[in-house]
Amino acid sequence: RVTNRVTLEGSLFNELRASRPFDVAGGGGPEALRREIEETRGDPFCTPEQMTPEDVFGRVRGSYSVTASNVAKYDGFHGLVVFEDHDPLAFTSEKVDDYVSVALEWMERAFATDPEAKYPFLMWNCLWRAGSSVVHGHMQMTATSGAHYPKIEHLRRAALEYRDTHGSDYFSDFYRVHESLRLALPGSSEAHGFVSLTPIKEKEVVLLGPNLGEPLRYLLTDVLSRYTRDLGVASFNVAFYMPPASPLGEDWSRFPVVIRVVDRGDPANRTSDIGAMELYAAPVVSSDPFRVASILKG
Repeated sequence: RVTNRVTLEGSLFNELRASRPFDVAGGGGPEALRREIEETRGDPFCTPEQMTPEDVFGRVRGSYSVTASNVAKYDGFHGLVVFEDHDPLAFTSEKVDDYVSVALEWMERAFATDPEAKYPFLMWNCLWRAGSSVVHGHMQMTATSGAHYPKIEHLRRAALEYRDTHGSDYFSDFYRVHESLRLALPGSSEAHGFVSLTPIKEKEVVLLGPNLGEPLRYLLTDVLSRYTRDLGVASFNVAFYMPPASPLGEDWSRFPVVIRVVDRGDPANRTSDIGAMELYAAPVVSSDPFRVASILKG
């Protein structure tokens, strides 16, 4: 059991849970997944300009993606970056760079339309195990007002309290703890990361950077490439924590861009990996962070 005493995030580890029997839908394996992805071609995201609505400020178009407005919105501004590729696992560094650029432009347009919508959030749910209702590759982004989403605001306040108490930057110290345990990944001052000691679920990786520029985007692509190639991950979640566009009245001065990546398990598995324990107490994890770090650094 590991607990972060600053943010009170924590995880319970038991490798035996990976050996539990699971109910799977049909045959598993990469070939079955490939067939399922191919069978969904022709969905509305395959022709987004004709089959999806646009936002009040229009569409943002990139080299490999285009935006759409989400019909079932989480928030007042809730859009999609629809990938040119139907296969959500057919990503490259250039394509991920394009997806993020398009999302950031969408956020700027939302903020220009409503200056109160200054708190951005970007996420990538890959395949149904990760909560995606559409197989076709896409990201989602929101812009909310009033305050940032609770988990992001909680992290900001915890980091400020840590700085006031210890006179040190929480995010730098947090990284150094993982680095001292050889959980850090190769990186630079512009983009670095580590395999989390308190993962929300399996194989969680945390990436940090002063902004969402190319170094952080390429590090994300490298992690996802190793995820899918070396760790056999097919379904994953990516969450991007970003400071607001106009942080008046709040101290976001030392808050970096934080990217969290987590494996969501076998897409053929019909058993949920989240139950009451994870929702209301603490995550239960079967993967060993030290083994994950060794493979991702390999």
